[in-house]
Amino acid sequence: DALGLVADRFRTAIDTHGPGSVAFYVSGQLLTEDYYVANKLMKGFIGSANIDTNSRLCMASSVAGHKRAFGSDTVPGTYTDLEEADLVVLVGSNLAWCHPVLFQRLAAAKAERPEMRIVAIDPRRTATTTAADQHLAIRPETDVALFAGLLSALDHGGHTDAAWTTRHTTGAAEALAAAAPWTVEAVSAATGLASEAVAAFYEVFAGTERVVTVYSQGVNQSAHGTDKVNAILNAHLLTGRIGRPGMGPFSVTGQPNAMGGREVGGLANTLACHMELGDPEHRAIVAGHWNAPRVAAEPGLKAVDLFEAIHAGRIKALWVMATNPSASLPDADRVDAALARVPFLAVSDVVAATDTLRHATVALPAAAWAEKDGTVTNSERRISRQRAVLPLPGEA
Repeated sequence: DALGLVADRFRTAIDTHGPGSVAFYVSGQLLTEDYYVANKLMKGFIGSANIDTNSRLCMASSVAGHKRAFGSDTVPGTYTDLEEADLVVLVGSNLAWCHPVLFQRLAAAKAERPEMRIVAIDPRRTATTTAADQHLAIRPETDVALFAGLLSALDHGGHTDAAWTTRHTTGAAEALAAAAPWTVEAVSAATGLASEAVAAFYEVFAGTERVVTVYSQGVNQSAHGTDKVNAILNAHLLTGRIGRPGMGPFSVTGQPNAMGGREVGGLANTLACHMELGDPEHRAIVAGHWNAPRVAAEPGLKAVDLFEAIHAGRIKALWVMATNPSASLPDADRVDAALARVPFLAVSDVVAATDTLRHATVALPAAAWAEKDGTVTNSERRISRQRAVLPLPGEA
């Protein structure tokens, strides 16, 4: 009855108002197979790209920065690189709390090689900054200034790999010209750091070949997130410190399967296998593989825009899976008001009560991770196979 009601209400909305009147809001808590089939249903068979994910909030800046730098959403690092690096720079990442297993690996590597240095860049004092050799407590939103200054300092100090950069990159001259005004003094004024602290960071970065720069939500969740990502990537591209053991920029994701979602085109503007929604050839490949009648040709509504459309009454049926947008999205009160207005809301969750579930027309009991069978992909792009360890309860 429940599944029939969901299907009927979505069908009625599509027939009456078109495919753009329905949407899915999904989550980095899903397994890759869940993510894939939800995108296949919405983009290939309903014919709308109105499917976005809470990973939009934590990873969209990184996706866009990678595409701008590399032409694809590529994370050019592995967890082993952190253990092999001589300098690890943590930017906007409280690794000790948010990625504790990875932090333990880093701490063990430093205990084994005390000469390894850790620099933590974070406006706040955290468990991670207290474990670092240097804490740069920059003003919020001044990461671009700090890394633009680093780029300029690397150039002026002759710490570049001109042969590598010429062979593998374009735009170095333009990037350096844009970074030129960011002297140590200018960076100090912008970031609130002492000039000596800025210069010391630039010196250790310049003088250490094996550098890994780890960045996370303090970089991504920002109006300037994409520019922060590219400022970090540029420092590695100018020095050729990328794609080799113990060096490279490394985005660590905010959720257990944010990367798996990216692989299957989990965002409203992407397709499976990192293909482009706006590319007719890519759409044809996906349509053929899916035997899909109507692959969406236009990007759908991204997370924040989606809930604005719901608030405005343009979305008639919504399915929320494995997330709680009433609590987790920016401007949560407005999101909650939007969910109260949508004519039909299905919610799949593993718990009995959330702020979002209060508004559900249909609550679907979902399987939790330990009750499921499938795969996830971690930050270093490693796919993990998991099998259920608990039976499904009830009708989950």
